[in-house]
Order: sequence, then structure tokens, then C-alpha cells
Amino acid sequence: MNFISSLLGNLNYGTVFFLMLLESTVIPVPSELVVAPAAYHAAAGNINLWLVILFGTLGADMGATINYIAGYYLGRPIIYRFANSKWGKLCLLNQDKVEKSEKYFYDHGMIATITGRLIPGIRHLISIPAGLAKMNYWKFLLYTTIGAGVWNCILAAMGWYMHSMVPENQLNDKIMEYGEYIKITIMTLVAIAIIYFIAKYYLERRKKQS
Repeated sequence: MNFISSLLGNLNYGTVFFLMLLESTVIPVPSELVVAPAAYHAAAGNINLWLVILFGTLGADMGATINYIAGYYLGRPIIYRFANSKWGKLCLLNQDKVEKSEKYFYDHGMIATITGRLIPGIRHLISIPAGLAKMNYWKFLLYTTIGAGVWNCILAAMGWYMHSMVPENQLNDKIMEYGEYIKITIMTLVAIAIIYFIAKYYLERRKKQS
């Protein structure tokens, strides 16, 4: 973790890509402390904001692909065995978390790959059930890119906005504080969207039956 801490203290396009890759696998790297601080430095003119978002999204795609491949080729028994192992616990992982991500995926279908990228606790695991379900990889990659891109844009906007009002020595604390409000807002919006699509599906089904 000292290695990760040193990378978090030296954010550039390469470290943003690598840390977001780790965040999208099972390594407990908080994306809020990667993209938002990088955007904060972009607002100071040190790096380019759009490249931060691009490399963050590409890293998320790569990490999600690793999880997808693991689910696709290893299967549920091996995934669960790893989640319950000592290494899984070091990654803050357990079988219950994997099962929750599976339930979310199967309850909400392919749209879960987009919305799941926005939900804490689900975001970095949603790729595993996509692989277990043998979802088409290119559809998976498209939906992952959309979901990760939206999340990274939100974090980047937060970091950019904070540059004008938050001293750098308070940045990480404020990011985690504001991040909680953002998570609550996103989860509310996702819930509304899911209810809307479910209601729309059943209304259309009823019309066809009548």
C-alpha cells in the first residue's frame, strides 16, 4: 500500500491509468483519490483535464477487462474461492460482495454494466458477473466505457471545482466528504432510472398482451 500511496502522491497520465486499472480489478484503490486530485492539478495548469479523463477511463476499461476475463474463463467456484481466501480479504473482498454484484447484474440486465460503474461496492465487481454470463465482450466494453467515463467526468468536475476553494493540504478530506454526497445523489438517480425502465418494460408488455 506504500507503493500505491506514492503513486497517489505523484499523479500523471501514467499513474492515473495504472491506478484506475487497479481500482477496476479487486485492488482497493479509491477512484475519488485518483481522478479528482488529478483534475485539481489540471485546473492549476500542470496537466490536461481531458487527458486525465481519457487515461482514467482507459485504465478502468483495462481493469474491468481483467475481471471480465477472470469471470469468463475461471468460473464461479474459483472466483468464490479467491474471494474467501486470505488474498481476497486483503483486497476487501468476500463471497457476499461478489454475490451482490451478480444479483445486481442479473436483476438489471445489460444496463447494469453502465449503472453498476456508478454504484459504490458494485462498481469494481460488476465486470465479474458480466464474464460469468458470457456477455458479448464488445457490448461489455462499450457499456463499461460509458459508465466509467461518466463517473470519471463527475470526479474530474469535482476536482476542478475544488481548485478554486480548497487548499491542497485539505484536498483528500474534502474529496471524501463531497464524494459521499455525490454517491448518494448518483444512487438515487440510478434507482429512479431503473424504476423508469422497469415500469416502461411492463407497460409495453401489457399493451402487447391487450
